[in-house]
Amino acid sequence: MSERVVPEEGRRRRRPTKQGTVLSEELIVETALRLIHEHGAAALTVRRLGAALGADPSALYRYFRDTDDLLLAVADELIGRTLRRFRPTGEWRADLRTLGLMMHSDYQAHPQAAMLTCARVTGRANETRSVETILGILRGAGFPDPEAVRIYHVFVDQTLAFAALDAAVFVLPPGARKAEEETWRRTYARLPADSHPHIAAAAPVLVAEMGRSGYPAALEMILAAAAARLQQVRSQHRPEKRP
Repeated sequence: MSERVVPEEGRRRRRPTKQGTVLSEELIVETALRLIHEHGAAALTVRRLGAALGADPSALYRYFRDTDDLLLAVADELIGRTLRRFRPTGEWRADLRTLGLMMHSDYQAHPQAAMLTCARVTGRANETRSVETILGILRGAGFPDPEAVRIYHVFVDQTLAFAALDAAVFVLPPGARKAEEETWRRTYARLPADSHPHIAAAAPVLVAEMGRSGYPAALEMILAAAAARLQQVRSQHRPEKRP
C-alpha cells in the first residue's frame, strides 16, 4: 500500500463488493485478523486481502495507508476485544489480575497476530483507552503518579512479553512442540542426582511446571510487589503519632 489513504468522510464504498458486502475499516481488520490466524504474516498483503474481501485491492487504500497501518489497526482491535469484556470491580489487585489474564488469553486466541503486534504502539482509540483504564486503576488505588506509571509499564510489558513468547510456542509445528514438551521428561527428569542434584530433586515439579505458561505466576509476583510498594507509600505518608 502507499501513502494515499482517503479522508474518513470519503471512505465508505457506495457499491457492494463481489461478495455483496460493503467495505468498512472494521470488516477489513476482521478479515486481516482471520487471514493472519490462518496463514501468518504472509497473509497481510493487498492482493490476499482483496481476494478475501471480493474487492479490488486498490479499494483498501481508502482505509489504510499501507499494510503497517493495517497491522496497527489489527493490534488495536485485539486490545479492544479485551476491553469490551473487562468489567472492573473497584478492587485494584483483582482488576489488574483479571485484565492481565484477559489480555494474555485474547492474544493466545490469535497467536500469529500476537507475534506481529505485541511490540507495537498503535496510538489508536483502544490502546489509549487501555492506558487510561490501567493508570486509573493504579491511581485510584493510591499509587503516586511515578509509581503508577512504573507499575503500568512493567505490567503491560510483562503481559505482552509472555503473550508473544507463548504465541511462539503455539505456532510451532505440532511435532516440534511435542518434542520440546517431551524434552523435560526424557532429558531433565532423568538427570542423575550426583551430577545435577538440584534438577533431580525438583524434577517432578519442574516437568509439571514447564508444560504450562509462566504468566499467571509472574502476574501474581508483580501484583504482590506492587501491593508491597503501595504499603510502603502509605506508611511514608502516614502522619506520625504525637506523644
